[in-house]
Amino acid sequence: MTTLKLRCMLSVLLLGVAASAMAQDFKVGYVNTQRITTESTPAKTAQVKLEQEFSKRQKELVDQQATLKTFGEKFERDAPTLSESQRSARQKEGAELGRDLQRRQREFQEDLNGRRNEELQQVLDRATKAVKQVADSEKYDVVIQEVVYVNAKHDITDKVLKILNSGSK
Repeated sequence: MTTLKLRCMLSVLLLGVAASAMAQDFKVGYVNTQRITTESTPAKTAQVKLEQEFSKRQKELVDQQATLKTFGEKFERDAPTLSESQRSARQKEGAELGRDLQRRQREFQEDLNGRRNEELQQVLDRATKAVKQVADSEKYDVVIQEVVYVNAKHDITDKVLKILNSGSK
């Protein structure tokens, strides 16, 4: 019986030593996706591209809001002097302008969100390639994101940003 206990204890000890040796060889890295999507050159370029693409429509919406506001103010001033039918017609016109503005704002937001997601996906695809490049060159076993806590020594975000900002793919 004592030999069996001795063998079990020796096996447990050897497993502990092996696990310790493996843990020392295991290399983990961390990437902060939020920083990638805000600080990288491709992300900034995508943001500028979106602003240019949607600025005209945004200005049109701002102009339409101003027109609706002016219409409402004029209606409030003129309402006491209008006949009931004129007042009703103007109220309908104002309501129609408001519905049209809301519809256009909703369409604008949907289009902007769709394009933003497309551009973000392209940035993330490039970032994934850069992460793989860093992981391969520095022999990382695992690279993770979305963690509660990470020691700064495991953060490879700056290396990934450097690759992205240099234009490498």
